[in-house]
Amino acid sequence: MFSNMKDWSFLLCYLSVLVLFLVHGVNGENPYRFLTWKVTYGDIYPLGVKQQGILINGQFPGPQIDAVTNDNLIINVYNYLAEPLLISWDGLQHRRNSWQDGVYGTNCPILPRRNFTYIIQVKDQIGSYFYFPSFLFHKAAGGFGGIRIWSRPKIPVPFPPPAGDFTVLAGDWYKTNYALLRRILESGHNLPFPDGLHINGRGWNGYTFTIDQGKTYRFRISNVGIATSINFRIQGHSLKLVEVEGSHTLQNSFSSIDVHLGQSYSVLVTADQPPKDYYVVVSSRFTSRVLTTTAVLHYSNSFQGVSGPIPGGPTTQIAWSLEQARSIRWNLTASGPRPNPQGSYHYGLIKPSRTIMLANSNALINGKQRYAVNSVSYVPPDTPLKLADYFKIPGVFNLGSIPTNPTWGGAYLQTSVMNANFREFVEIVFQNWEDEVQSWHIDGYSFFVVGMDGGQWTPASRQRYNLRDAVARCTTQVYPRSWTAIYMALDNVGMWNIRSENWARQYLGQQFYFRVFTNTNSLRDENPIPRNALLCGRVSGRRTRPL
Repeated sequence: MFSNMKDWSFLLCYLSVLVLFLVHGVNGENPYRFLTWKVTYGDIYPLGVKQQGILINGQFPGPQIDAVTNDNLIINVYNYLAEPLLISWDGLQHRRNSWQDGVYGTNCPILPRRNFTYIIQVKDQIGSYFYFPSFLFHKAAGGFGGIRIWSRPKIPVPFPPPAGDFTVLAGDWYKTNYALLRRILESGHNLPFPDGLHINGRGWNGYTFTIDQGKTYRFRISNVGIATSINFRIQGHSLKLVEVEGSHTLQNSFSSIDVHLGQSYSVLVTADQPPKDYYVVVSSRFTSRVLTTTAVLHYSNSFQGVSGPIPGGPTTQIAWSLEQARSIRWNLTASGPRPNPQGSYHYGLIKPSRTIMLANSNALINGKQRYAVNSVSYVPPDTPLKLADYFKIPGVFNLGSIPTNPTWGGAYLQTSVMNANFREFVEIVFQNWEDEVQSWHIDGYSFFVVGMDGGQWTPASRQRYNLRDAVARCTTQVYPRSWTAIYMALDNVGMWNIRSENWARQYLGQQFYFRVFTNTNSLRDENPIPRNALLCGRVSGRRTRPL
């Protein structure tokens, strides 16, 4: 029994704290958003002819994901395809949680007629991204959709609220079924040139954006193609750039903007022209034959359809694109979530602990077409790397199986994993000696694009770095016979995919995994393995965890 009121007061205080902890838990007041997806085959017509595509809930493109910073997404995916399936989230960082990344290096695929629930917190992020199927070349059949992460209420955004918000998922497309495209690659040949381009799954003038005269709208543009960079423009209208993959930018205006494979941009468009309909144009970049497609920008008070010549854009000019890329700067005065406030946002004052140089190459191995990074062409293992690492399964991969600098030797096959230490601050240089533009993506991170130029990178190239307001993003281009340098704080433990966003190159070996490791084994640094984690390969039959 309690002898006095002080004991009762202590008990009541203790119980109050306990109740608050149980109610709010680790995620505090962050809401949960529950989604159920059914992934099926279905008829689609992106280039005007019927073909089999991948639908989500009967939609192509798939349903839009809307979330607010720090929301928890619970996405239950049912696989009704005839093949195993994985969904990945291009640009979501999965803080402390590479278990949810949705690539084969971290997850077992969802078998046909089975389901899996992704549990994702969009921790400390805002911006424009997309999701896509990452396994078995499914991306060439659809299954992609837009992701919008909004700022939390009362957090100021550096532009007035637009009158509307449009997602533009654009890219190249093949009329050939994805399974046949996959067999072409596996037989040792390159893919043919794409058959055309689409905007939100439609061909020429097949999609319409309706706006009101005098108002301003946000367009979130993602290149969801598999082979080519694109240029985006709207007839008679200026594009004011405001956000790149989660970073608010200085608000420069452009007549058109290049969007490389896997990249996402937000622009503001003001309906300040006479009321009529205007072309929304997407065309291929750096290709000998230029592909073009259009949508329609429709003024709500218009009674006149699109007319006149389709506005032209840049084609093979590299200098124009390079100059535009260099002009994209971070808006240092804008508010926004920052996942690593310990100092990496003062990136120009931090000395990198080491430099990693990554050189892409095109090679024949055993008479078949392959692609490589530092002479290593990635071979998928029989067990996802993250699971093999967690269960300490030997023989699946070896750390250091890819060098940290180019060897310039002959290419060879290997399950390549590069080791890195948690809380390192690294400089990565992408060196491209080929005659086509490259597009590189790093899962789990946002990095600072500090420099890009032609020729061979040398230590003297650092003199031209932007060490003040380089934009932070997750996908960067490397121009032909050029280099791009990034700074990255390794503040996210996990097994992370570094890959080409050219999907044929990725499929045939231009990727590897980055093991960001700490031996502290603390929940502060990494979430435990999910109880519902799928187990396959050499970890089949094992258990995840009881709680």
